[in-house]
Amino acid sequence: MKAIVVEDSRLAREGMLKMLASFSELNVVGSADHPKTALSLIDKEHPDVLFLDIHMPGESGFDLLEKLDYAPKVIFTTAYSEYAYRSFDFNPVDYLLKPVSQEQLAQAIQKLNIDEADNKPQEEPLEITSKIFIKDGDDCHLVTLSSIRYFESCKNYVRVFFDQQSAFVKKALSSVEARLPARHFFKVSRQYIVNLFEIEAINEGIGDGYELTMSDGKTIEVSRRNAAELKKLLSL
Repeated sequence: MKAIVVEDSRLAREGMLKMLASFSELNVVGSADHPKTALSLIDKEHPDVLFLDIHMPGESGFDLLEKLDYAPKVIFTTAYSEYAYRSFDFNPVDYLLKPVSQEQLAQAIQKLNIDEADNKPQEEPLEITSKIFIKDGDDCHLVTLSSIRYFESCKNYVRVFFDQQSAFVKKALSSVEARLPARHFFKVSRQYIVNLFEIEAINEGIGDGYELTMSDGKTIEVSRRNAAELKKLLSL
């Protein structure tokens, strides 16, 4: 697994890099001392996991995660216990309080390995003509995959939009993506997967991105990272 360390303290950063060197399953591809420098490094390396400090000058680790267009695994490393509740919004693998010991780090990486194994797709990929059963509370839906306009990540759930309805499924967006036919569905950001056949219009967005208008009128931004891939996918 590719990993990046984001820590503003030089001593803490070097200490973390030294401890991580003993874990063969990790390939630490870089480190950063601030969310701004971390963002460009993440764009370049696309790591599987971040070892992330929270309280940093100017921007926090939470601010960094909100700017990403995908959701890497996260192990928070912080001196502040009061951030623990908010950290659950990002579904972290672990929340380690400094000073982090080698034993604590080993336990966190064991959780990371288990989480990685559990999230490997075990089910057969779906066809566009497949029907899927969705149970949302007391409501049950039998939905043809082609009728789904888009999927939206909502913390520990995915909201599925189809026909004139929507329903919630307790899955990660990455788990849903693993089963979808790539010719019909495209992950435009860390929050949305869209049905390419439900796109009504594409307009220039912020920076190098695009803004999609879906068949129900919903507008969805395409992240800068994914804009070029989408353009290639939809071009002759």
